[in-house]
Amino acid sequence: MKDDLTMEEAADFLNVSRSYLLNLIESGAFPIHLVGSERRVRSDDLARYKEQVDAQRRKVLDELTAEAQELGLGY
Repeated sequence: MKDDLTMEEAADFLNVSRSYLLNLIESGAFPIHLVGSERRVRSDDLARYKEQVDAQRRKVLDELTAEAQELGLGY
């Protein structure tokens, strides 16, 4: 993967829309920098963010699975 990703490449990497990506950036999820007049995201920042989100999702899914098992829902 390249060191710097364009907004379109970053959105594709996260499988989100560009507008959602911009909302993430504005919320401070990860920094951007300018190359000329274009905004770029460092691939390592993006990968770190994705790992954190994936870990959080796995944790929630594990909790839901445990709860379903306690309730005898067959999961």
